Amino acid sequence: MERILIVDDDPQIREVIRTHIEQSGMHALEAESGRQAIEQLESEQVDIIILDLMMDDRDGFEVLRYLHTRRLDIMTIVVSARRQEQDKITTLGLGADDYMTKPFSPMELMARIQAVLRRRYPKSSHSSLVLRLSPMILDIDNYTLLIYNEKISLTMIENGLMQLFMQNPDRVMTKIEIYQQVWQHERYDDNNLSVYISRLRKQLEQAQSSWEIQTVRGVGYRLTGAGI
Repeated sequence: MERILIVDDDPQIREVIRTHIEQSGMHALEAESGRQAIEQLESEQVDIIILDLMMDDRDGFEVLRYLHTRRLDIMTIVVSARRQEQDKITTLGLGADDYMTKPFSPMELMARIQAVLRRRYPKSSHSSLVLRLSPMILDIDNYTLLIYNEKISLTMIENGLMQLFMQNPDRVMTKIEIYQQVWQHERYDDNNLSVYISRLRKQLEQAQSSWEIQTVRGVGYRLTGAGI
């Protein structure tokens, strides 16, 4: 049974999320602050965290930093009233797997939880654990991308995006197609996708890869370059 930690200072929001989680056959834990969340993480096994950002007594960013510095492999979905793109970029950099803005649909949150679980526990194993597209080597299971001698750690979403792009070099893919294949749910979020694409672009540029993610205006993206 998956164990999900709900971290939010609003008891009504925690109750709504807990009810839907338990109705889906999963076990819910609760914390009303970042401090309580960290205390539970030190003593409880947790598979997914549903995390608010704005809380007293250590906020959601501190929880993400705690997970990041201790390299805890726990999937995290941020659910916050903060809508600034910089907040999404920051949480992504700290390892968040998804980001939803309040007010939110509990049913959509459950769909995203199921999508995160499908990405983490696929029904079939990968036909190949490593993808090569010179000079890039993607270690799918370990969420790492090697470019020349530089090793880049990826989040689950970044790993999924790179897998999709490297399996389809120079192919134009629509935004909706990318979102549905990587996030594995129907509710398309253009802002989420653009934040992840922007971060991957910077990582490829910093590693001086000959490949780049190109925007195809009005359509989507493609991985293009000289390297096959």
